[in-house]
Amino acid sequence: MAKSQQRNRAIKLRQKGESIKDIANKLKVSKSTVCLWCIDVKLTKKQINKLHEKMVMGSYSGRMKGAKMQHENRVKRSLKAEIEGIKKIGKLSRREQLIALVALYWGEGSKKRRVLFINNSDPDMIKFLMKCFRDLFNVGNERFTVSIGINKIHKYREEKIKNYWSEITGINKKEFRKTIFIKAKNKKNYDNFKTHYGTLRINIKKSIDIYYKMMGLIKGLSENV
Repeated sequence: MAKSQQRNRAIKLRQKGESIKDIANKLKVSKSTVCLWCIDVKLTKKQINKLHEKMVMGSYSGRMKGAKMQHENRVKRSLKAEIEGIKKIGKLSRREQLIALVALYWGEGSKKRRVLFINNSDPDMIKFLMKCFRDLFNVGNERFTVSIGINKIHKYREEKIKNYWSEITGINKKEFRKTIFIKAKNKKNYDNFKTHYGTLRINIKKSIDIYYKMMGLIKGLSENV
């Protein structure tokens, strides 16, 4: 008797346009059972369209939920890796700091003009480089000269960009050299236009002694791998 009542209820729900899955969940029976009970029920075009829209939305919702979970997992893995990395590296000794500076300069710095300069766009890298030059070679702020290179479409943001790099470097923006505005052949589209600050060049005045030392250290690094 109970099964017959369930069957009748299933048919009524189906006639109202409910999905097989929803009916099965409400009656706590299998979807195949509901399909069998409702096999003769004909849905209207409107009901079919409504069920299709619901299915599409459900699929979209499921995809969004999955994407959100993947994003959260990536964030967790990234944070975990950062915490482990900070712990593993620990406090750098002067020697370790010197090796890191030499490796970075080897990859990014000037090596052919007997003039010491290095370019980079990463603010944390710039902070690290300047700290190393200050700590290891006693370079004071008065010996640093910095200049910005950036696409000419950012010209109207020049003051904001200078303020940004002044805060990063600790160098007064009045001491900055003339900004180099690059005339690109093709107009570049930036996803991060408002937070793009170009590339900073760090120069050190009267740096020939440091330059030769750096070249020697690079040679030392290459010979002792």
